[in-house]
Amino acid sequence: MEMQRFGDVFDAIATSPAEAASLKARADVMSAIIDRVRSWDDTQQTAAKRLGITRPRLNDLMRGKIGKFSLDALVDIATAAGLDIKIGIEAAKAA
Repeated sequence: MEMQRFGDVFDAIATSPAEAASLKARADVMSAIIDRVRSWDDTQQTAAKRLGITRPRLNDLMRGKIGKFSLDALVDIATAAGLDIKIGIEAAKAA
């Protein structure tokens, strides 16, 4: 069996470069939201209310269930958390 090497876990599990890019972007935004929510030192119920989502939805986010969130939803939540979103674009590295 031939060993494959990947740049990161998202490249390994994604079925396309576009899917890997989406996973990476969602993971970055999710991580920033999680850090912000933890900094509040609130209950999940209070934090969920601040973000305009349900407590079970916040629980999914805090557990890193990336498949349950679109990039659009995460951008909305990040904005509600008082985070600014900046998108960086660069040419892909040659394989």
